[in-house]
Amino acid sequence: MQAVEVKSLLEAKLPGTQVEVEGEGCNFQLNLISDELASLSPVKRQQQVYSHLNPWIADGSIHAVTMKFFSRAGWAQRS
Repeated sequence: MQAVEVKSLLEAKLPGTQVEVEGEGCNFQLNLISDELASLSPVKRQQQVYSHLNPWIADGSIHAVTMKFFSRAGWAQRS
């Protein structure tokens, strides 16, 4: 699976979320920019994302995922 595929999939499934993806092959680092996701508990955030990635994790297309969540203001202020 390619980074652009992960980005497209998650942006389609999580409306209003900007997704920045780094990595290739089966290991990805995700930056998810969404006020809605940022307002959830850490576990709820991850559950939202994993619910869309599980089919690819199960078949081995995705092996490892790390996630960072940002509000829109937090993303704009990062250095």
